[in-house]
Amino acid sequence: MKAIRRFTVRTVLPEQLQPLHELALNLRWSWHPETRELFRSVDPEVWSAVGEDPVRLLGEVPAARLSALAADRRFLRRLGDLADDLRDYLAGPRWYQSAPAPGDGTGPLPAAIAYFSPEYGIAAAMPQYSGGLGILAGDHLKAASDLGVPLVGVGLFYRHGYFRQSLSRDGWQQERYPLLDPDELAVSLLREPDGTPCRVDLALPGGRTLAAQIWKAQVGRVPLLLLDSDIEPNTAAEREVTDRLYGGGSEHRLLQEMLLGIGGVRAVRTYGRLTGHPVPEVFHTNEGHAGFLGVERISELVGAGLDFAAALEAVRAGTLFTTHTPVPAGIDRFDRELVARHFSGDAALPGVPVDQVLALGVESWPGGDPKLFNMAAMGLRLAQRANGVSTLHGEVSRGMFSGLWPGFDAAEVPITSITNGVHAPTWIDPAVVRLAAGLLGQEQAEDAMATGEARRWTGLERIGNGEIWELRRALRSQLVDEARQRLRASWRQRGAGDAELGWVDAALDPDVLTIGFARRVPSYKRLTLMLRDPVRLRSLLLHPTRPVQIVVAGKAHPADDGGKRLIQQLVRFADDPEIRHRIVFLPDYDMAMATHLYPGCDVWLNNPLRPLEACGTSGMKAALNGCLNLSVLDGWWDEWYDGRNGWAIPTADGVSSTLDPESPEAERRDDIESAALYDLIEHQVAARFYDRAADGLPHAWIAMVRHTLVTLGPKVLAGRMVREYVERLYAPAALAQRELAGSDHLGARELAGWKARIRDGWPAVRVEHVETEGLSEAQELGSTLTLRVQVSLGALEPGDVEVQVVSGRVDESDGISDAVALTLKPAGGPDLDGRHRYEGSLELCRTGPFGYTVRVLPAHQLLASPAELGLAALPAETPGMNAGLLR
Repeated sequence: MKAIRRFTVRTVLPEQLQPLHELALNLRWSWHPETRELFRSVDPEVWSAVGEDPVRLLGEVPAARLSALAADRRFLRRLGDLADDLRDYLAGPRWYQSAPAPGDGTGPLPAAIAYFSPEYGIAAAMPQYSGGLGILAGDHLKAASDLGVPLVGVGLFYRHGYFRQSLSRDGWQQERYPLLDPDELAVSLLREPDGTPCRVDLALPGGRTLAAQIWKAQVGRVPLLLLDSDIEPNTAAEREVTDRLYGGGSEHRLLQEMLLGIGGVRAVRTYGRLTGHPVPEVFHTNEGHAGFLGVERISELVGAGLDFAAALEAVRAGTLFTTHTPVPAGIDRFDRELVARHFSGDAALPGVPVDQVLALGVESWPGGDPKLFNMAAMGLRLAQRANGVSTLHGEVSRGMFSGLWPGFDAAEVPITSITNGVHAPTWIDPAVVRLAAGLLGQEQAEDAMATGEARRWTGLERIGNGEIWELRRALRSQLVDEARQRLRASWRQRGAGDAELGWVDAALDPDVLTIGFARRVPSYKRLTLMLRDPVRLRSLLLHPTRPVQIVVAGKAHPADDGGKRLIQQLVRFADDPEIRHRIVFLPDYDMAMATHLYPGCDVWLNNPLRPLEACGTSGMKAALNGCLNLSVLDGWWDEWYDGRNGWAIPTADGVSSTLDPESPEAERRDDIESAALYDLIEHQVAARFYDRAADGLPHAWIAMVRHTLVTLGPKVLAGRMVREYVERLYAPAALAQRELAGSDHLGARELAGWKARIRDGWPAVRVEHVETEGLSEAQELGSTLTLRVQVSLGALEPGDVEVQVVSGRVDESDGISDAVALTLKPAGGPDLDGRHRYEGSLELCRTGPFGYTVRVLPAHQLLASPAELGLAALPAETPGMNAGLLR
């Protein structure tokens, strides 16, 4: 029989144990080992049975045990100390509170930043994530908390979260969506002063309303607001809007993203009204899913008296857009008519005409589809600042989105990059922390993990070879034990009996080189590249003196049958009795598994199609534990691989650029790269791992581990990442927002009027004549050219523009690379024909083929980039940047 109603009965804690609730409801426990150990000591068996979840632990621990703890003076002292420690953590000054002010130092750092993401990976006990985007968002919040950055997180509360994965007997992925009970999670309902739940309402077509309540999770110092549509006022269809992560059809996804963006802004306003939390000066949208937050903020400002254009400028100034997508196919795109229906008529946002909404997402560039609404295009148009998530990804993004800035080379597209990082206290195994603390001291070790500054890691180079090797074997053994438990549970789910599973106790070996591969399973990540030559792989796994073992995990999207086939192919290979002790697939990859997998592997494998891995943070987590990376030069590895921290898998550049895995070119490319992978593993990786000195230690391998910890440790941290966001993006955005918002948004009104005047007058702007003095066929290094340029500005003024000479190395088609721009100075008023003259000197500072051109750009002190308007006037007689050539 099934229950007709479900609810949770909470344990009433004795008064002496009340601080346990305080500790359980702040998710800092998920990265604070001492607090986790306290909860484990409450009842180790229950702690393990509830998946190390403090909220569930307190709901299931026997009353007799609680009574005993209430009389245990030693336990109460520990509890009191940890409760005091949490309060100090929440209230005391941290990095942000003493960080230098931005710009000229006269303005403060942002009072608050609102951070929007469709998913958050905070802890395994809060399954509101599917993969890297959510884990990154969770790490961003945790690092912000450790640094004292006043972030407010915004997301959706998914009643079923993401799916749990198991395997059928033949290795096919199975999904199930267990119902999540908020009363069993570390969340609390946001309520009005009279006790009623807070609500946000969105108008929908046909007079319908999408209502949502707001759950708050406390992530250290950072509140995380999660909107939940599964409430009584909604019809069945609206209640299911937040049913599960990345599920449903196109309209379902659109409603989720409207609720996240529009409803999320309203949730932030509600939270501020109730708590007095500072009003966010900066809004950060993590990928395009939350892009509608900008439309809602425009509506707010129009309601306060601004026109649409001025409101758009005010919103853009304080908005940051982070893209994680290296291919157009990864961007959410909706039918234009579907979006129009949800932003017009009785569903329209006040003060925001539907045509203005549609213009924000239009694919206006050559090759774009005018029938689609592009969420990334909207995100970029609504944000004055944007970034990719690694240096290479920033370059890829500038090329991918260059159509939004016509007239500019991809290198000048205003998308910067901040390389992702990972939250060290979450991902470093406690044994690694203990080893570091023994050398650096506990306080410095904790500070080093939080801030990501190289100077704080000084001292790790003193770790002894024996200590490193002993640690690595202990972590490998820990992974072997965990893998065997999971492997046995998986086979039981697949229908195997205990009599068939005796072999599991010998699966994997704590003394064998262990390679890990775990991630989502889209085709570009190439889960099965390792299977291209099964005979070669078998020989590596079963090598008589230098064997290799591989631990694999990952989930395919429920709708991705291609990804499921890849998993099935690998599982069937791993099921072979001859090799199943050397290669295993562990289903249901999540944060709980990852905390064993990253530390326990010796090598972390990553072989995506370059450059489709935007960052690839799993390898960062592995590196923090002394695991070496074996990866294609993509994402973060492309910028930080140095030859001593792992191995770079060669790529077959030029063989194939297709993304179709079935094409002949792709087949040849995969054959070449898999062969290179096998060679690396056999002749370099395994050879170095098993090269032992007389003392039994692989000293060359250990040197690479030590180098990885010392050099990559400070770089891969989320603390470093968040500090970069504060200094390079949040602080400048806050300054820009203040300049436009002051004096009743006078700056926003002026900037909007100026942009309108520039756009109207730009067709008349021309470079009429370029005169060069000192030019000869053979120029000497260090010589100088004098340039005189005549420009027609039409109705615009000289103060509206900047005239530049752009120079650099030229290729065979006269395209300029490594360009350097130099501003030319006005030289007198307009001539009789209204032309303005500009002059300047160009120093020839490099040898070889050299070229230059001149251009006119809009110029205003409130522009974040000269390319912001996408307008540039070049010499009419030479298309592109090739007005002058020096060879």
